[in-house]
Order: sequence, then C-alpha cells, then structure tokens
Amino acid sequence: MNLLVDIGNSRLKWALSDQGGLAVGIALLNHTLTEGRLAEIWRDLPRPGHLAIACVSARRLAGIVRSAASTLWPGIAVLEAKSEAQAFGVTNAYLQPEKLGVDRWLALLAARRHYTLPVCIVDCGTAITVDLLDESGRHLGGMICPGLELMKKSLSGGTEALGYDDSAFTAGPANHTAAAIYSGVLAAAAGLIEHVFSARSEHCGLLLTGGDASLIAGQLGCASRIDNDLVLRGLSLLLE
Repeated sequence: MNLLVDIGNSRLKWALSDQGGLAVGIALLNHTLTEGRLAEIWRDLPRPGHLAIACVSARRLAGIVRSAASTLWPGIAVLEAKSEAQAFGVTNAYLQPEKLGVDRWLALLAARRHYTLPVCIVDCGTAITVDLLDESGRHLGGMICPGLELMKKSLSGGTEALGYDDSAFTAGPANHTAAAIYSGVLAAAAGLIEHVFSARSEHCGLLLTGGDASLIAGQLGCASRIDNDLVLRGLSLLLE
C-alpha cells in the first residue's frame, strides 16, 4: 500500500493505493493545512510502503506533508513527482519538459494507461488546462486559462461595479449582475473546451477532471467523461 498526495493550487487530495485501486480520502483546503491536522487524519492508517507527492502549489505545503508522514512513519520512502520528456508511453510536447505542470503530466500518464486514445484532457481547477494526447501517446501541447473562480475574481479586482459573488445560479442570459457573471465565466470555460475539442478527430475522447469538472461538463455540447482522481492515478503509476 502507498500513500498518494496531490497538492493543487487550492486543495490537497490524497489516497491510498494498492493492487485493488485507489481509496480516496477527504480533500483539504490548502489554507487549512497543518502538520498536526494531517497527522491526525493519517494517524490510524497502516504504514505505507511509499509516499508519492505531486505539488503545483507552494513548496511549504509539500514540506508539511513530508513532515507529517515522517513523524507518523519514520524513514518512509518519499517520491516527489516531476515532469519528464518521456515516460510510460507518453512523450512530452514541451520544449522544456520539466516546465509542464506536474499535475498535467500525471494526468497524461493516467489517461495513456486507463483510457482510449486519442483524448483531450481538461483539468477544471483553479486554472483550466487543456492537453491533447494522440493515439500513439504523443502529447500535442495544451492551453491554460483562469478557472471559474479566478475569472470572477479578476472581474471584481479589475472593475468598480462588478463585485465578487460565490453564489450559484441557473446558467443562461441573466437579469442581474451576479448571475450574468456566473453564466459568463461558465460559458467562457465551456467555449474554450468545445473550441479545442471540435478540431479533433471524430473518435477523440474528452476527459475532464478537477473540482469544477461536473459543473462545466453540464454546459458542454459534446459528450465527456469525468475522472476526478486522474492525477492520483498518474502518481500511482510512478510507484509500480
């Protein structure tokens, strides 16, 4: 059994992995993360063989995870994932492979292993990332834009009249500002995905992950699959 930790820009997700698959634990908001809280949550777990970490957020958070694990299980072997030029049948398209976000790299590895190719992978998190993987496992590059919350916050920060509101509304043309912003950012995200996906071959799949995957999937005019644990699945491959 191994302990997998995915530290995103907003949340920490973790899971235990073995030959039977993943057992996913409760996600934690990054701003609530402390060594003591992690130790309390993990205290009753059996000792993992390895700890694998993927971190795109502040480095101190990876340090908190390492410290909590070392306190509970002294001497535990730790692997911190890094993007590579090639691994597990996937070839990285980036000119500097290590610059590709490790979460995107792990999602590519997991998609290559668990899904039919070619596939368009969309992470609907703090940032929205779109990556294309062809039928041979070759990464064709990707796109990045702000996620739903960042789009709303940018409007609030860059204008006088458009305040931030975290309420949910019915998507569509609205008769008040908060609902209009909600629908506008949702349509922008869906439009980006549909724009990229529509240029793919007819047999290309569309795979969504991330906290807003279900919300955005409901606005798409094309079929999609949701796998909220894609990055964790990629991490588990590194420990095979």
